[in-house]
Amino acid sequence: MKIYAYARVSTSDRNLSRQLDAFKKFGVRKTNIYTDKKSGKDFERINYKKLIDKLNKGDLLVIKSIDRLGRNYTAIIEEWRNITHIIGADICVLDMPLLDTRSKYDSLTRKLISDIVLQVLSFVAENERVNIRERQKEGIAAAMRRGVQFGRPRRLYDEDFINTIQKFKNNEITTHQAATHLSVNRTSLYFHLDNLTKLGFIY
Repeated sequence: MKIYAYARVSTSDRNLSRQLDAFKKFGVRKTNIYTDKKSGKDFERINYKKLIDKLNKGDLLVIKSIDRLGRNYTAIIEEWRNITHIIGADICVLDMPLLDTRSKYDSLTRKLISDIVLQVLSFVAENERVNIRERQKEGIAAAMRRGVQFGRPRRLYDEDFINTIQKFKNNEITTHQAATHLSVNRTSLYFHLDNLTKLGFIY
């Protein structure tokens, strides 16, 4: 059995050290740690693919938290099952002990428990995203009814602007992607993130 680990952050200006320290403490060899600095919206990541090619039946994959694997929870469930059921490797999520397929139960039971927990976490995450979007829409509608404009001069926060900032905060898109889409520079992007958070549009 070989022990591998995977760490991910969304952009090059974010630090991997917290995840790498956790892997070192767990005992993962440095040569078996794979990292990506890319959005978690899908699994099209160079080093993640290299890791999956290395995984064999009986191996162990360690990750710090489930969102480091990805942000698209439907895709996460499919990938989880690919690793645990098709490849036959185990997964250990350090921040969620219940998501550890090496449990004391028999092989079928431990995978079933992990699958159930993963489904619940996925539902909660998807439901929270829906609630965030609804709160944003309600806030925008209320502000527009009052004729309020927020932020710097000539800047009206519409639904697309707020959703883009929310995705940026959730690490679903990079700094460059968000700034390009909104036609703002990096400094302005963080200004609007702070402003929208204070206004209650970003969670």
